[in-house]
Amino acid sequence: MVILSDLRRELGQGMPPGRSDDDSVRRQWWAALATLQDDLLVGSDPPRGLWLAAPLPALYAPELLQGLRGWVWTPKQIGTLLPTPPLLPGGAAAKDHGSLPGLQRLALRDEDGTDPLLIVITPAVQVALAIEGEAGARRLLVRFDAPALSSALQLLDRRLREDAPVQARRLRTSLRELGPLHHDPDLAMRFWPRLAERLAAMAPSVTLQPLVRAPDGAGRGPEAEGEDRAEVGLEAAAQAELALLEALTHEVRTPLATIRTLIRSLLRRRELSPVVRQRLEQIDGECSEQIDRFGLIFLAAELQRQPEWGRPLSATELARTDLSQLLLQLEALWQRQLGRRDLALTLAIDPDLPPVLSDPTRLETMLGGLIDRFSRSLASGSHVLVSLQPAGSRLKLQLSSSSPARHAQGERSDGATGPGDLVGPVLSWNPGTGSLQLSHQATQQLFHRLGGRLTERGDSSLTVFFPVAAG
Repeated sequence: MVILSDLRRELGQGMPPGRSDDDSVRRQWWAALATLQDDLLVGSDPPRGLWLAAPLPALYAPELLQGLRGWVWTPKQIGTLLPTPPLLPGGAAAKDHGSLPGLQRLALRDEDGTDPLLIVITPAVQVALAIEGEAGARRLLVRFDAPALSSALQLLDRRLREDAPVQARRLRTSLRELGPLHHDPDLAMRFWPRLAERLAAMAPSVTLQPLVRAPDGAGRGPEAEGEDRAEVGLEAAAQAELALLEALTHEVRTPLATIRTLIRSLLRRRELSPVVRQRLEQIDGECSEQIDRFGLIFLAAELQRQPEWGRPLSATELARTDLSQLLLQLEALWQRQLGRRDLALTLAIDPDLPPVLSDPTRLETMLGGLIDRFSRSLASGSHVLVSLQPAGSRLKLQLSSSSPARHAQGERSDGATGPGDLVGPVLSWNPGTGSLQLSHQATQQLFHRLGGRLTERGDSSLTVFFPVAAG
């Protein structure tokens, strides 16, 4: 039996061991996808070839999805939740509408894993991308060499013969129809510098987390049934809901990523008028903001699915973080973000503040989410003050507004304050603004994980305390 996790390990043969965490390797993955599509695949000629992916479609450039024949392995839960999926084409609905006629969906097995995998074969470009490795030793795999690709295609052919013999024959036919393949030895030399440029320009962003894990009770004997049945049923329902949310966030991020890519290609033109350039930059900023916002929502969902992940990181797992410098680096980005909603920002930082203990990689994204959460219910023309000052053995980061919120919601039933009606443990919905955002509880848990303690008083004040680093 061929499982996709074996294929990932096969692609990793002879490659250096990984040293990345999950967040950083997934940023590498998204940058690699953009580099592959924008710099290697999308050109003046119509695309011709094939692609295979798991656990969701990885390609998002419309001309590639329309022109290439594809096979994608997706979780069974998504197939159950989406019986006629416009979301993941390949079923009857997609064929009837003809939106992606060349895409076939297959069922992912539990043993396959949920790390992303993509293989693209065209006459001019042949490449395999994957994420592989244990926690703390994650790595992005990119293979252009013919032996590795040939071995990967042989494994996938065997897998298709097990799952869908008709599709296995179609894959072999598609490969033959491509004719002789041109192996360009310079592809890697073009790919890696462009990938490095994208990563250098990319603001840290939480990316799509693994999709679905089997419930903890999977494989238990009959003696475990009975009193646990209701709990297992609730867990299965929660897993199914999260699987749907993961698929939905992919559908949101994919067109936004495509729009942002097209916008940035236009911004490279010199003949743009200042007004047009300003509008394009605004669209780019909005796309990036929403991509990051949905990423935060699913980082919180991951915390709900893995209770052990929700524990605070220990002092040895946290790093000395210059919070003052981090805020100064983010100030210009936040000014632009708030300016799009006619809000002003002032940053007030006490001098000579000590570093704090936190996780700087995730903290940057969390702080951006905090600004977004606090500002969404403010009236146009409001002024946001972000202050950082000492508070005993901690630093106090406070967000406050100079004017009353337009949509104040008052006290919540749990004794805390904050905007929105709860939509499950992760999301809240603000009917006054129509805004979907992280719930108060989820935001608290995320900051708790990073060493901070969040308090929130309605729409007027929000405070996070961070422990000062010793020494």
